Amino acid sequence: MNTISRKEVQTDRLRISYLEAGNPEFEPVLLLHGNVSSSLFWPDTMEFLSDRYWVLAPDLRGYGETQAEPIDATRGLRDWSEDLASFLQTLRIDRAIHLVGWSMGASVLMQLLIDRPGTAASLTLLNPMSPFGFGGTKDVEGTPCHADFAGSGGGTANPVFAERLRNGDRTDEDPNSPRNVLNQFYVKPPFRAEKEEEYVTSMLTTRVGPGLYPGAFEASANWPGVAPGSDGINNAISPKYVNLSSFSSIEEKPPVLWIRGSHDAIVSDTSFLDFGYLGQLGYVPGWPGADVYPPQPMVSQMRLVLDRYQAGGGSYEEVVIEDAGHSLHVEKPEEFRKVWSRFVSEEK
Repeated sequence: MNTISRKEVQTDRLRISYLEAGNPEFEPVLLLHGNVSSSLFWPDTMEFLSDRYWVLAPDLRGYGETQAEPIDATRGLRDWSEDLASFLQTLRIDRAIHLVGWSMGASVLMQLLIDRPGTAASLTLLNPMSPFGFGGTKDVEGTPCHADFAGSGGGTANPVFAERLRNGDRTDEDPNSPRNVLNQFYVKPPFRAEKEEEYVTSMLTTRVGPGLYPGAFEASANWPGVAPGSDGINNAISPKYVNLSSFSSIEEKPPVLWIRGSHDAIVSDTSFLDFGYLGQLGYVPGWPGADVYPPQPMVSQMRLVLDRYQAGGGSYEEVVIEDAGHSLHVEKPEEFRKVWSRFVSEEK
């Protein structure tokens, strides 16, 4: 990390911590992390890019070293996207920027472009969350399984995992420890990251508590018995509050690269974090069946929105990296960098 520095900036919204590499005179690239992570998942990518780009990797509110302000989930992803807009404004970045978002971070960038078209020179969606949020929808159009969006929001988080995050657990003694979640869900087993300790540290920067991770929830008469609350991280990604379908009709359409791992266990049409799929497998009792609560077709939902984006005059490319999971920039860094570099070069 010799070429990377940690900096802070006070915006008109909050104090944002970020990693920086490269020359500010170069084309800017912004790298945005996902849920239960931070900018510490990006240093290897930053080093690769720093000889050609000015690379910025901020910590979103609720993660890393950025000021821990509560999240109003009823605004969906906008607390984060507006934080980013103020971050770019404070750094006086008034030219188009290459945006790269991972998982939830990809969805935050889509929201940013819905509200502020023209920001991006290109947009890369790396294992992106569905444009219709996480959990609780049953078809490619994002139709909710239940009117109260049961099966999404704060109540979907494993309470043991949340408590172990809160306590800074670095062990591998329990299946729900952050380390084991990293190795079972963030990557495709049996892969083990060389920088595993840094990634565990990154996960442990997630702020657990009221208004932050995972967020409140309400009891529901509908299966699986929990519905979204109004604050915190997991509620902010609930389809009750997130619908990015309007991304397809933004006026200024940057080229989009959608790149994903073939064995992603988190964002998938068969996600192991989705109640519909877990119920179908028999892991959650009382599953009402595929007519009522099928697995969420997350990949198919993203493809629908991007197909509409393309039909409206935009362009996108879908690339699948084989034998990789949710963190292909960690698992298959050379393949990821090769695809991204070719994409950006072709679009200039």
